[in-house]
Amino acid sequence: MTRASSFALLILFTASCGRIDHIGRPPSFSEPDTSMERVAMRAAGPGEPVLPMRVSETASLWSGEQGSLLGDRRAMKQGDILTVVIEIDESAKISNSSERARSGSESLGVPQLFGVPQRIDQTISEGASMADAVSIDSASKAKGNGSVRRSEQLTLRVAATVTGVLPNGVLQIEGMQEVRVNFELRELLVSGYVRPEDISRQNEITYDKIASARISYGGRGQITDVQQPRIGQQVLDAVLPF
Repeated sequence: MTRASSFALLILFTASCGRIDHIGRPPSFSEPDTSMERVAMRAAGPGEPVLPMRVSETASLWSGEQGSLLGDRRAMKQGDILTVVIEIDESAKISNSSERARSGSESLGVPQLFGVPQRIDQTISEGASMADAVSIDSASKAKGNGSVRRSEQLTLRVAATVTGVLPNGVLQIEGMQEVRVNFELRELLVSGYVRPEDISRQNEITYDKIASARISYGGRGQITDVQQPRIGQQVLDAVLPF
């Protein structure tokens, strides 16, 4: 077996590993211990120690702690969790039309040129004449129409974790949700950057306030595999020029 064939088999085997995972059984969940959310929570360490309150404050409902009754429960540091609300209901319609037409006509005649046309007329076939030596007509017409129509609607909610705090105070978040129904696993991934002041008092933030938002909603399993072209067909579509 040549190196080229071995390399091709290795590529095909690597590309099919994702499908081999759920042959005859449901697709496996992602390892939670290796996710960025888990790493951020462990790196944050235990919460800040609660300072002992004075006796005069024991009956007060207010304290500076995040877990108090009237405290600020919004995410603000690495390891905190907030809810991302994704409500996408967008539509776009673009229509273009163009039309162009052009016509031209050129005619050159030499009926009297020192008698030369008449002499030529005697030598050429019957019915031909040099009265109109050259005549050119041209016409061109182009018409194009284009239309694009797109509609998207998606409503989701997912819990995300603050994986880091930038020097300017902006929070870096990342969230993942997996739901398995029978032999199909649905995945929801969201990541981006948010400002602490954009987080509501319900500890929620909408997707349109997330900078560099990356939202992925898909899945893997037997139904998804049937909807996708075979690996060989994808390779041929990318290589063949026709």
